[in-house]
Amino acid sequence: MPSIRITVPHTLGQQKAVEHLHGLMGKMKQQYSEHIQDFEESWQGNVLSYSFRTFGMSIRGTMEVRETEVEVEASIPLAALMVKGKIEQEIRGALTKALS
Repeated sequence: MPSIRITVPHTLGQQKAVEHLHGLMGKMKQQYSEHIQDFEESWQGNVLSYSFRTFGMSIRGTMEVRETEVEVEASIPLAALMVKGKIEQEIRGALTKALS
């Protein structure tokens, strides 16, 4: 299965970044509610594990918040490989905005 790995730097410190990203997940669930089903998230300290279905495809991954960066990893179905660049761009943009 193809994967995505994105690292976005920040200057908030780990705890503040986690707080900002908790809010981001809620906003994304609302913003994309018509396209995302079965969204599940579980925070354990500074690591978020998530999964959801969109357009009939299952996505799952993790987001680790570090002191100066956030790393997102996701497994995507082969069918989503054509839009991998767009997915990465959207994730990077959302994280950059949330962490600024």
